Amino acid sequence: MQHDVVIVGGAFAGLAAATYLARARRRVCIIDAGRPRNRFAEASHGFLGSDGSAPSSILARARAQLAAYPGATFVAGEAASARVRGNGFAVSLASGEEIVAHKAILAFGLRDELEPIPGLKERWGNTVLHCPYCHGFEFSDRPLGVLFRTPMSVHQACLVAEWGPTTLFLNGADLAPDSAERLTRHGVTIEHGRVTRLVGESSSLSGVAFEDGRVRALAALYVAPQSCLASPIAEQLGVAIDDGPVGPIIRTDADRMTSVPGLYAAGDIARAPHSVSWAVADGVTAGTSLHRALVFGG
Repeated sequence: MQHDVVIVGGAFAGLAAATYLARARRRVCIIDAGRPRNRFAEASHGFLGSDGSAPSSILARARAQLAAYPGATFVAGEAASARVRGNGFAVSLASGEEIVAHKAILAFGLRDELEPIPGLKERWGNTVLHCPYCHGFEFSDRPLGVLFRTPMSVHQACLVAEWGPTTLFLNGADLAPDSAERLTRHGVTIEHGRVTRLVGESSSLSGVAFEDGRVRALAALYVAPQSCLASPIAEQLGVAIDDGPVGPIIRTDADRMTSVPGLYAAGDIARAPHSVSWAVADGVTAGTSLHRALVFGG
């Protein structure tokens, strides 16, 4: 085997796992395509000691620190396929190179699929957001909105209302009577009109335009987009995958091991809800659990 561990994905979960494994003096290879899920955001909030830092800056510091350990190897590229190989795993890159290791961690993240509303994609991560805990304080007491996608959007709107006056944009969808009562209790305004576009300069947001020509003032719009696994290799390896609230979740146990022995998963692909802090914590769990399996067997 070339390595003790191969990690597919070099963002927050993958780097956290790799750091603990490298500190345990194990040979770990990190394969990274360079497309972290939060690359669209200018700042990451709520991560202890790095509140307000750019995600790219946090990752750059983590990579530089990890590179100081002799057991860590970085490979820039796309993991095209993966298979169980004897008592370990083999990951093939798009370049044709193959990385083999005794054990593996999947940390390649999710890909978000946004609604096809003009102006939505261009503002994603700046004024079109998914999490008020990550991006709520900066828009405090300004007009906020939630775009309805599933019944869970009602819960999201009630939560967002903690940060400012909130409107739930149904965008032509129907709303259950009990949901309307719940929204009213939390002070959420209900807008039935169909959204045609977002208004504002560059990535800023000033309002939402409707089919009837109206424009409603807005500072930030929260959405819960459908997500999908950013790589096909989980399915190729035969892991169990469950349906989560916004997309697939790789099934893991408390140690973050998947249904395939010796294969672990960490970060957004293996949990809900999502944040940088949770991704790092899950990476630490996967890395330390895997190390114990290398030491004691399993």
